[in-house]
Amino acid sequence: MADSQQSQRPDNSKIVKRLLLTVAGMFAFGFALVPLYDVFCEVTGFNGRTKNEAVAATHQTVDKSRTVNVQFITRNAKGIPWKFEPSVKQVRVHPGEVRVVNFLAGNPTSGDMVAQAIPSVAPAEASLYLNKVECFCFNQQPLKAGDNTEMPMQFYLDPEIPDHITTLTLSYTLYDMTADATAETLAQLQTTE
Repeated sequence: MADSQQSQRPDNSKIVKRLLLTVAGMFAFGFALVPLYDVFCEVTGFNGRTKNEAVAATHQTVDKSRTVNVQFITRNAKGIPWKFEPSVKQVRVHPGEVRVVNFLAGNPTSGDMVAQAIPSVAPAEASLYLNKVECFCFNQQPLKAGDNTEMPMQFYLDPEIPDHITTLTLSYTLYDMTADATAETLAQLQTTE
């Protein structure tokens, strides 16, 4: 009878090994999720992420039969006291038309700082059709204590933007990057008069 009970019991060492492999696999998958999510968002425009690279200002056919209202919102992340705002709150744009909007930044502190703006678009689907030719958000922005600057953003909307998108909101959040600034950016602070 003791023999039949032992043959019915599962081998605990095999179960423990399977459970440990499952836990290790889940742990590895958890680390892989962040880069996979970033790639997914970049490819699909999900979560309103925009491409963080310049596109060529190719000659686009301008669709003058319709306009899209593009709104601009700015905010500062915690810990950055800069003044940061768009020169205009919104513009009406024909799809395919290249436009420039300036953003104003000021460093009211007594120390030199470096900041970077991170964009997002709502509705998220619209991010697939927003093309930035030039944007201050591509690079870290150094600003000496007490200085102000004007930062341009040149963009156009792809003429293929769906008709149901009549308004899109481009939002920038400004982050303090002083501690993580590149050597090149810090050198710009030293050379600016």
